Amino acid sequence: GAVLAEAGAAATSPATSLSGPAACVSKVELRVSCKALLDRDTLNKSDPCVILMVQTNGQWTELDRTEVIKSNLHPVFAKVFSLDYYFEEVQKLRFEVYDIHGTHSIGTRDDDFLGGVECTLGQIVAQKKMVKPLLLKYGKYAGKSTITVHAEEISGNNGYVELSFCAKKLDDKDLFSKSDPFLEIYRINDDDTEQLVHRTEVIKNNLNPVWEPFKVSLISLCSCDDERKLKCLVWDYDSRGKHDFIGEFYTTFRELQKISSGNKVTWDCVNPKYKQKKRNYKNSGVVILSELKLHRVYSFLDYIMGGCQIHFTVAIDFTASNGDPRNSCSLHYINPYQPNEYLKALIAVGEICQDYDSDKRFSALGFGARIPPNYEVSHDFAINFNPEDDECEEIQGVVEAYQNCLPKIQLYGPTNVSPIITRIAKLAAGDGNIKDASRYHILLILTDGVVTDMADTREAIVRASYQPLSIIIVGVGNADFTDMQILDGDDGVLRSPKGEPVLRDIVQFVPFRDFKTASPAALAKCVLAEVPKQVVEYYSHKAIAPMCPLRDLRTPILSPVATTPTE
Repeated sequence: GAVLAEAGAAATSPATSLSGPAACVSKVELRVSCKALLDRDTLNKSDPCVILMVQTNGQWTELDRTEVIKSNLHPVFAKVFSLDYYFEEVQKLRFEVYDIHGTHSIGTRDDDFLGGVECTLGQIVAQKKMVKPLLLKYGKYAGKSTITVHAEEISGNNGYVELSFCAKKLDDKDLFSKSDPFLEIYRINDDDTEQLVHRTEVIKNNLNPVWEPFKVSLISLCSCDDERKLKCLVWDYDSRGKHDFIGEFYTTFRELQKISSGNKVTWDCVNPKYKQKKRNYKNSGVVILSELKLHRVYSFLDYIMGGCQIHFTVAIDFTASNGDPRNSCSLHYINPYQPNEYLKALIAVGEICQDYDSDKRFSALGFGARIPPNYEVSHDFAINFNPEDDECEEIQGVVEAYQNCLPKIQLYGPTNVSPIITRIAKLAAGDGNIKDASRYHILLILTDGVVTDMADTREAIVRASYQPLSIIIVGVGNADFTDMQILDGDDGVLRSPKGEPVLRDIVQFVPFRDFKTASPAALAKCVLAEVPKQVVEYYSHKAIAPMCPLRDLRTPILSPVATTPTE
């Protein structure tokens, strides 16, 4: 259950402040480059610039634009576009490339337009690196020109790291005893100021101290930047606060991570004054990183950009209570001018899911009808009548299969949904046995009434909550859906008839009539808003890290070494 936010209003506002509750929004950075642009200038090469347009309420507006790169047909732009990302919305983008003359604004002359491309933000993050041909007016190819868009998530929460330091043969600063060393780590900020990250405890009277392991978030350690300089100082403690300086060294988080291959990381602890004065001075001791444990906290986009595919299945209610499809009062009536509620709900949710499935094939099932050839009741049949392959090409293929199957079946009953839930959960379990984050399932059930097999359905949902699966149920028509609300665990935990609770809340139920006056986008927004959380809950419960994408050209902000996702 999610509260319906204002659909689409704040969807594409440029990223500005990060204060308040909005900070949990995923922010995505896009970088663009082009290849083989058309050469429109007679004397020298084109001077390209890319404009990013966003669509809100059907209107295209400019969000931002890159710098202009002089006489270059293969530009790599430095500009970074920053956008808020919402899984539950179709965020339409358009990239337009222009040849810019002088300082004046974009020429409206056709000969300055080098091509454009439309896509969704979902498609870009699902591919992580999207390469598309540029199109001129009327869909004509702009020669061999292409545009490449790279996506990267700027996530606020990249987990934390546990570090264990020790030192050997530190200089002795005390007359009658040995030094009392402690270690300080500072982060060097962009403006060269220093921010203390951690100060260890003091170890008395010891030139080979082993400090306690400590935990620090990656944001405070290095602002989630592998290459940020860290300054480390070793002091001899003095109770009057006049600590004696033993030595210092510099490192980066990237260097700390070199420990992972079993070798310790060691630094010379250097006192610059001694280094200047003494000719054969080597160090004032060495500092050793003996252990590093990285605990990443992954986001939905970490999994999607890591190559996780979302497989979409729709299950449609063909029980007699829908009314005879030939009758215009029927919920299954095919009106040539306007899709019925089943189709509206299917298209709204499917249109979003299809961006996250590279083969764009969807399973389409039916329940509650007598089906050919023997006209026996089935609660789990392929609406294309091909049990070997129940998948349809894209959402349009599902719509066609639905329209083709209606005249061939006899609407019947009862409304049993547990067989389909059980089968999709088994399918998901097969994917769950492969211990990687490669495939997650969404099952959309469209029904016109309260389910008949409530006990079996509750049992099936509890079993399914252990698999990589989310279930969305949309109630179509005007039935009393009160009893369906218990399946949506928002009013307390859903339990099986024996009292076993679900492992995770995986069901969203909404009546379609709540969205009759709103746009289909509002329905999709409401039912899909919880899915990212459910995906992350599943994989983190299983302690499964995102797959590492082979197609990532830039190194990730954090190298995923020694990852142990936290619960």
